[in-house]
Amino acid sequence: MRKVKKAKRRYVLRARGEKVAETRARIIGAIMRLHQEVGPRHTTVSAIAARAGVERLTVYRHFHDEDAMFSACSNRYLELNPPPDPSTWAGEIDPARRTRRGLKDLYAFFGRTAPMLEKVYRDVSEYVPLKAIMGQFDARLRRLADHLADAWPGGKSAVRRQVIFRHAVKFATWQSLEADGVDNGRKAALMLAWLSAKDR
Repeated sequence: MRKVKKAKRRYVLRARGEKVAETRARIIGAIMRLHQEVGPRHTTVSAIAARAGVERLTVYRHFHDEDAMFSACSNRYLELNPPPDPSTWAGEIDPARRTRRGLKDLYAFFGRTAPMLEKVYRDVSEYVPLKAIMGQFDARLRRLADHLADAWPGGKSAVRRQVIFRHAVKFATWQSLEADGVDNGRKAALMLAWLSAKDR
């Protein structure tokens, strides 16, 4: 009889844990959708609760402050929408081909995530926790730029190329060219032409 009670208690605890995890996932999903639709600035706890189908108190029970919300949201969003992995280009020794492939992959990522990124970059200055998260994201983009730059020869043009690459991997650069109707292949080609131009 005691074994049956223990087994039943384990089942109840497991079911309760699964329900808590499912509720948390719904709340994170609601935060992500609202950030993408209206941005962090206009995302309220009431709106999150309504979208997730829970009470406001339930949202606070899972996320006691904005820092926790932003962290959970960004981690889950990047799990679902991973940025390009530089290791996939590591075998390409030709610098121009590596650059073209890397930038096209990055620009495709920007295209997929633009609705979220444009809202987050717009609102980032208003939230200290969000600044830290986006600072890490921007650092990731700079590392990607440096990885692409490493394929090119050194010499007096190395510093200039690093500056160009770090400009090329910014979302704002993609956004500006996108607004002018430039497709991703042409964006990459323009950056490659800039990189290949001789110093004056």
